Amino acid sequence: MGPARRRAALRLRGGGSPPLLGLLPGRFSVFPLFFLALLLGFASLLWLQLSCSGEGPVPGGGQSRGAPRQPCPPQVPLLPAEDEPSWGPHRLALLVPFRERFEELLAFVPYMHRFLSKKRIRHHIFVLNQVDHFRFNRASLINVGFLESGNDTDYIAMHDVDLLPLNEQLDYSFPEAGPFHVASPELHPLYHYKTYVGGILLLTKQHYEMCNGMSNRFWGWGREDDEFYRRIKGAGLQVRRPSGITTGYETFQHLHDPAWRKRDQKRIAAQKQVRPHQCGLNGLNNVRYRIESRTALSVAGAPCTVLNILLDCDTSETPWCTFG
Repeated sequence: MGPARRRAALRLRGGGSPPLLGLLPGRFSVFPLFFLALLLGFASLLWLQLSCSGEGPVPGGGQSRGAPRQPCPPQVPLLPAEDEPSWGPHRLALLVPFRERFEELLAFVPYMHRFLSKKRIRHHIFVLNQVDHFRFNRASLINVGFLESGNDTDYIAMHDVDLLPLNEQLDYSFPEAGPFHVASPELHPLYHYKTYVGGILLLTKQHYEMCNGMSNRFWGWGREDDEFYRRIKGAGLQVRRPSGITTGYETFQHLHDPAWRKRDQKRIAAQKQVRPHQCGLNGLNNVRYRIESRTALSVAGAPCTVLNILLDCDTSETPWCTFG
């Protein structure tokens, strides 16, 4: 068989050099190919950095306008030096009541860490994860978060996981003059009545203790904020709110989607009859709980502490704590 026929037979049988190598010069080196792969990888990372949002939420997405955009690759978190005076002497405990809202948590933790770090607010994010079989109790979780936040923080933020601040002029600094309601009725995308103090509320630890925390009697969604407003007034404190914010109802992004996540708003007869005077002696002094675990985590480079919390319920006092 002649040389030409042998080459044709090898091609039919798949023998010889691979097709790609057959296109390369005989003395081709692997190093230029490796350099080309590195160049393509760098270009891909550059395109990803330019196309991602950088901050998470969609600009101008005040109400529920979809999930956060794709976040950028994690940046090196901003951490204050212990001797850096521009960060100030105070440290915030960001208390986030939580149960089974992982998509929102993955957006919340890195976003809030960057937001507060840009404002040079020393902070520690506590995810208060209720893992018992009772109905959700936001107020009790905040009481537990307060008690477990340690002595290295001197003020708290009661912060919903589905509410992200979009305006960097919002103040998260130490509220020395009294409770500071960041998510005021004039700015919150959903709740606009004048006694509303939910969403995001800052208090010094001293002022929270003056109120005896929040009532533990509210199982299910709602009403605990309204009762806490009465406690604030009863303690002789004045609620302050932001001024000079011009973004109105576009000041926050609300991540909650009611179409696929239903809130537990069930009220049984006895629960409807709860009166403010029944809650006054109930709060920090008698919240019943056990910490199942305490875990330090990093979410996209942002540090937080997850407390798995088992609340306890006296069914003779609040029989509506169960789902039955």
